[in-house]
Amino acid sequence: MGILEVKGVNKRFGGLQALGNVNLSIQENTVHAIIGPNGAGKSTLLNVLVGKLIPDTGSVMFDGQSVLGRKPHEINQMGISRVFQTPEIFGDLNVMENVLIPCFAKRDGSFRMHAFESVPNEKDLIEKAEQMLIDVKMIDKRKMHAASMSRGDKRRLEMAMCLVQEPRLLLLDEPTAGMARADTNNTIDLLKEIKAKRDITMAIIEHDMHVVFSLAERITVLAQGTPLVEDSPENIKGHPKVQEAYLGQAHG
Repeated sequence: MGILEVKGVNKRFGGLQALGNVNLSIQENTVHAIIGPNGAGKSTLLNVLVGKLIPDTGSVMFDGQSVLGRKPHEINQMGISRVFQTPEIFGDLNVMENVLIPCFAKRDGSFRMHAFESVPNEKDLIEKAEQMLIDVKMIDKRKMHAASMSRGDKRRLEMAMCLVQEPRLLLLDEPTAGMARADTNNTIDLLKEIKAKRDITMAIIEHDMHVVFSLAERITVLAQGTPLVEDSPENIKGHPKVQEAYLGQAHG
């Protein structure tokens, strides 16, 4: 049994079969990539995994509990965090304030905004946020206005905002989208460091095969909403169906 188990998931949008009988098992403390071209169902599957979409049939279980129908803050409390394709940060706040916000989240999903002084363990939370910025190599930018940063730094900041919640499963939606190759390589190195330091599972949706083969221990290939192959990176590289359907179209 994996930490995340997807069984018999189907999802239609009108006449379009977006997901067809998807079965997926993501093992704890691994990096699992989900690949496929546009229209393969990757984003739909990711939205099902975080409870944003309810499948027509099937189940999604995280550590034995269903994620279906849960609100975003409930998903976070279960131990699942998501890094979006377009970084979701608070542009009008500085870097440190962005990382502090998840620390002050209430159990109902609201925040203790402008009331940090009323929290008994404020000092501990600030130290935790500072350590997270050290881990993602942004401590020297802690006072920088978030909106003014590069895309690569915004992505690092969003990762810090997710990781400060100490998730067991980190979902990354094309974490290097729109980045120059240098920023892409820096992101790969950062994710490797994060994985080495923490007991964390990562599921990555990605087009860039350089990123996939640099990070993934297991790969699932989607074809028109249905898993085509699931195997190790070494076997995926040489799989004739995968080469014909996808890898020839990928960049890297």
